Amino acid sequence: MKKVCVVTGTRAEYGLLYWLLKEIKADNELKLQIIVTGMHLSPEFGLTYKEIEKEFKIDKKIEMLLSSDTSIGISKSMGLAQISFAEAYDELKPDIAIVLGDRYEIFSAASAAMIARIPIAHLHGGETTEGAFDEAIRHSITKMSHLHFTATDEYKNRVIQLGENPNRVFNVGAMGIENIKRLKLLPKRELEKAIDFKLNKKNVIVTFHPVTLENSTAKEQFKELLEAFNELKETNIIFTKANSDTDGRIINEMIDEYVSKNDNAVAFASMGALRYLSALRFVDGVVGNSSSGLLEAPSFKIGTINIGDRQKGRIKASSIIDCEPTKEDIKRAFKKLYSKRFQERLPKTQNPYDNRSASQKIIKEIKKADLNTILKKSFYDL
Repeated sequence: MKKVCVVTGTRAEYGLLYWLLKEIKADNELKLQIIVTGMHLSPEFGLTYKEIEKEFKIDKKIEMLLSSDTSIGISKSMGLAQISFAEAYDELKPDIAIVLGDRYEIFSAASAAMIARIPIAHLHGGETTEGAFDEAIRHSITKMSHLHFTATDEYKNRVIQLGENPNRVFNVGAMGIENIKRLKLLPKRELEKAIDFKLNKKNVIVTFHPVTLENSTAKEQFKELLEAFNELKETNIIFTKANSDTDGRIINEMIDEYVSKNDNAVAFASMGALRYLSALRFVDGVVGNSSSGLLEAPSFKIGTINIGDRQKGRIKASSIIDCEPTKEDIKRAFKKLYSKRFQERLPKTQNPYDNRSASQKIIKEIKKADLNTILKKSFYDL
């Protein structure tokens, strides 16, 4: 049996990996190993490892988050993570490691696997997010990896452009789409009970992360968004809090203060995939700068107000409204979201990330791969 080690560090990432974990666990040719790290183990971010333990055995928990969201604190967390991953891999001895995305703890996980001569399968490579240091991390993980599973053909081509052999790069679509299709989502009344919050005539869900390649803009930009909310009428707001990125705590403190003063708002450190995706069925739009607004929201035929540069460079559906992180531009975006013309176009939205059965396609290629020979890579020249 091939030992397949899956690494997860955040609530959103686990939601994307959920069906892949289920498929690996059920496959009699594979042995699932799970390493949990990062925000999963932090009380501040909801101790979300407990959700994982309801369905899966966690083989290793790697504590690496320092109580700091400064650049120094994050760099130290990365160093601590790399040491711990090296020890975990030595104990678990996986045949292949699976990592998703572009976060700094995943960079540490990939680096340690590369040094340990463990083949790496990377999900969601080739994407661009010009406003975040995730951009450089994602492409670096690509160069350390041996099998690549991208969300669109354009991203597949970008991975090949980075010198990866086309025979090891596969477009399987976005992992979140599989969640939407396979989870039994909650009806409205059950959702309201699950989040202890009544929906209004109008509703939006908000996720706003720091733009990590900008210096100290989090407070200023989020203040503009909150001021725009103050002018909305009959609108309820569901906040999901920021990740453990540089200056993320500033945003979360502002959310807590806003919710304490406004009965039409509620906040969650983690909604979990079921509640979050169920909420997308009943809100009018996603607001902020999370990748979910681009990858998952279009499948629900709802609009996304994408603020600022954090997601700059990603492929976008017609339901995405880009705007600057200023009160006036955000207000204009809301006006467009609720306009008759825009609403009439939404049912025709096509999600560019939709591709069926991502998990099964990934497992098929992992089982086919000769893990003893893929470690040595040649740079593929175009």
